[in-house]
Amino acid sequence: MLREIFIKNFAIIDELRIDFSEGLTIVSGETGAGKSIIISALNILLGGRADAGMIRTGSDTAELEALFDIDPKSAAGRILQEQGYEETDQLVIRRILSAGNRHRVYINGRMTTMTLLSAITQNIAGISGQHEHLRLLKESEHLQILDQFGGLTDLRNAVGDAYANILPEIKNLKALRHTRETRVEQIALLELEKKEIEEAALQPGEDESLHQELLRLKNAKALYQGIGNGVETLYNREGAISDQLFAVKKEIEKAAEMDPSLAEAAQSLEEALFRIQDIAHQLRSYLDTITFDPARTETVEARMHIINRLKRKYGPTLDEVFNRLDQLSRELADSMNIDERIKNAEESLASHHKELVQAARRLTEKRRLTADELARKMEAELRSLNMPDTCFKVIFRPVEIRADTPGALCDNDSGINENGAEQPVFMISPNVGEALKPLSKIASGGELSRVILALKAILVDTEPVETVIFDEVDAGIGGETAVVVGKKLAGLAGSSQVICITHLAQIAKFGNRHLRIEKYVEDGRTATRIIPLNESSRIEETARMIGGQTVTETSRAHAAELLEGTGRKN
Repeated sequence: MLREIFIKNFAIIDELRIDFSEGLTIVSGETGAGKSIIISALNILLGGRADAGMIRTGSDTAELEALFDIDPKSAAGRILQEQGYEETDQLVIRRILSAGNRHRVYINGRMTTMTLLSAITQNIAGISGQHEHLRLLKESEHLQILDQFGGLTDLRNAVGDAYANILPEIKNLKALRHTRETRVEQIALLELEKKEIEEAALQPGEDESLHQELLRLKNAKALYQGIGNGVETLYNREGAISDQLFAVKKEIEKAAEMDPSLAEAAQSLEEALFRIQDIAHQLRSYLDTITFDPARTETVEARMHIINRLKRKYGPTLDEVFNRLDQLSRELADSMNIDERIKNAEESLASHHKELVQAARRLTEKRRLTADELARKMEAELRSLNMPDTCFKVIFRPVEIRADTPGALCDNDSGINENGAEQPVFMISPNVGEALKPLSKIASGGELSRVILALKAILVDTEPVETVIFDEVDAGIGGETAVVVGKKLAGLAGSSQVICITHLAQIAKFGNRHLRIEKYVEDGRTATRIIPLNESSRIEETARMIGGQTVTETSRAHAAELLEGTGRKN
């Protein structure tokens, strides 16, 4: 239940705090006093879009805050606890609007996101105003209302799940059939690629080994000269390094006879001499491998060209060329058993189609029963709202089957989507002798307001909203009709907190509490204040609502009479 709202620097409101109570609270005031501003503030607090243009002129920020009493076991309470909030019976929502559109949201003192705000406020309050009128005129919304009334959400979700499951099956079968249609051409291409790689007879690491061989072939002369010179310097020529090292070794060995500490150095020189001899031997052996073979060079270059072409086409590495060969083998194997795969896919699709159709038919059956019950209750409610001759009916239009709609998403002459096989449409005939027409084509403003009120009265047990705020519920009505609307609001207030903004005294008299909004000028600025009315001030406000700006003794007497037994008692 909404306990309090606080508004600061919002539109023409400087600072305003409003307390609310149980039952039916009436909010009235002259046109332009700020009633719609309060509705806008509540809408923003419930997760609506915030606009920096609503910040009061001269201020950088606007502040909105609401206090709700909640049941810790309610949906809102559970969500709070799941998000790490302490268990509590109070919910404080605060929104700060900034001129730079960098708005902030706080829940119970902690900064949070719009997503969490929307989830928490979904079931604690709802505003029924112009947007509700527009919603009722959209036939797409009739399905939501009907399913809510009948408690059919689980059945609709079952259809949605079956619909989601069948879509990949349809896509898979379509792809397989397309593969079969292009199979001959596709298989030829796959086989050509496979043959191209296999005929190359590639070996792992072959590209690197050929690259090294080609370097040696192209640089054979330089290699032979360089290595030959090295062998000569190390070992072959007179005065080679090995000869000089041998002479040094002998000198150190003689010295070691005189000083044994040099024995280790002599040994190291001997090892170095053996190592140089080994190196010279290796280099002579390498010289024997160097060939000057232009024919081999051409052969290696041709082989490298083949490998590089395959790497460009299937690579870029040789390992990836081998991977492509494996992939081609698998794809060719799959292509060979395409008919069997299509058969399996068709059987799987048929099974999923059966599940979808069965779920959609169960939902259709329940919807038709629910539609009859909703129509009976709506006609009864509308009779109580001074629409005694109204005929209300729910008809069903099958989901359209287009030329490109897959057969798996059809059931006889109807298509099936995630919401079922039909679209309900609310039909109404307000007067005797008139044909039923879609609600969106016939309802006047007053009729539409009463249809919405009737729906609210019917959905009160299925719509888990603890606070209902009515704006423009009195649009297009007056006189005795306004009285019955007021009675209906009072009846709703028996099970939910109801806040009604109205300009009709016939509705206002049923309020358990009456608040007046008025506009005033202070220090050259327009501001808004709210005044809780006592018995005498309520008579004065009711007289204004009856007679306009000029309140007379006659209008006061009329107001007192109107409030007798209702407003005064409240």
